[in-house]
Amino acid sequence: VSYDRLITDADIDYYISFDNVEVGRLQGESLVKKLDEDGAKGSIVMIHGAPTDNNATLFKKGAHSVIDDSSFKVAKEYDTPDWSPDKAQQEMEQAITAVGDGGFVGVYAANDGTAGGAIAAMKSAGIDPKTRPTTGQDAELAAIQRILVGEQYMTVYKAIKPEAEAAAELAVALVQDKKPPSGLVNDKVDNGMEQVPSVLLKPVAVTKDNVQDTIVKDGFWKASEICTGKYASACKQAGIE
Repeated sequence: VSYDRLITDADIDYYISFDNVEVGRLQGESLVKKLDEDGAKGSIVMIHGAPTDNNATLFKKGAHSVIDDSSFKVAKEYDTPDWSPDKAQQEMEQAITAVGDGGFVGVYAANDGTAGGAIAAMKSAGIDPKTRPTTGQDAELAAIQRILVGEQYMTVYKAIKPEAEAAAELAVALVQDKKPPSGLVNDKVDNGMEQVPSVLLKPVAVTKDNVQDTIVKDGFWKASEICTGKYASACKQAGIE
């Protein structure tokens, strides 16, 4: 069973993950919608994940499917080795140097770590990240806190429990030489060798407006973990309890 990341060019029985192209689409759609609502005009900087990670390739595909059809151009675009926040910060610094403070209106960052790096670069350049919507993924604690104070616009939440439970059901079926429970396998994914029976779960876009109804409701992060120190007032404003 290939768990979370697709094993390519190999004979595998099942693949369990989130719909990673949909993750990229959610990020792209959220960013474009926010920029349109703000009346922004201009270009986007895109900071992708590791070029060696098949998931990063799928996120990029999904994001481009939206952004390429929007009114926004891509000013600069980077693949980030090892998903390193430090390298993402360097990439964003390079982008700012190349296009200038006013050369971009938003940032597509493939996950919360790269988002954090991009936001740090903007701050160092004297750019208020609240004025440049930035995407993310993974619902990291620091990202949720950044979202609540407006420094990061959104993240993508991928609930761990249903993914792990589905993987366990597949593993048990394999050990018992049985077919998976009816309805569990819902797709097929090409891994370069074969069409692999797959379980693709649905990711959720999270902004300030639905942190309570997603992250907190599921117990992914407790309000007591999120609403510390300077974030307490932002939690109260967002109705987190």
